[in-house]
Amino acid sequence: MATILVVDDELGIRALLSEILSDEGHTIELAENAQQARAARERSRPDLVLLDIWMPDVDGVTLLKEWGSTGQLTMPVIMMSGHGTIDTAVEATKFGAMAFLEKPITLQKLLRSVEQALVKTAPRPAPPAPVVGLPSYIRPESLPVMPASTSLAGVPSLAAPAPVQHQGLASEQLFELDRPLREARDAFEKSYFEFHLAKENGSMTRVAEKTGLERTHLYRKLKQLGVDLSRNKRGGGI
Repeated sequence: MATILVVDDELGIRALLSEILSDEGHTIELAENAQQARAARERSRPDLVLLDIWMPDVDGVTLLKEWGSTGQLTMPVIMMSGHGTIDTAVEATKFGAMAFLEKPITLQKLLRSVEQALVKTAPRPAPPAPVVGLPSYIRPESLPVMPASTSLAGVPSLAAPAPVQHQGLASEQLFELDRPLREARDAFEKSYFEFHLAKENGSMTRVAEKTGLERTHLYRKLKQLGVDLSRNKRGGGI
């Protein structure tokens, strides 16, 4: 996961973005103006910055230009504004911004923009090391790959079993049907939500999307069913 710096003079926006992104497993740094943003950038070296355009002291585009002119624009920056225009977005992009989000920011658009920014800046894998004894015109990746079930002597050997994804998650559950309908239904719903919580690593945001429930309703439902949220929770969040 990444370290993300959120710069916005509105407390509500900072709190909301912090909740959502923390729930996705990211580490969040907060700043309410350009001065705090400069200090946070030096202190935490963020992997991504969400930068509001309209701030009281120094606006976001000016701060973006400053980072670019001083060689400090070493991370992707996503600009945010509730009063932005196409010209503003174009200007921000010209000075190094990767994307522009218009407020109010939808959950899907926020998560998609953050994911795209982090993927684009992820380090590329190093090229394969040269194999000693091979001519320079033969590339290691062009050599045939021996099947896992074949030993070096050409004698079939026992291949290691493939790893099982989502270990601990049962795709089918056994339920006692000789019980009152309400108890049987509650047992099924509890297993259903525990399955999705484990699958999504405790992300309430993603579980809400998958199950089609609002977060408030989902919280009440899990509490009613006695689901242990601490077991799957990665970090605080919305």
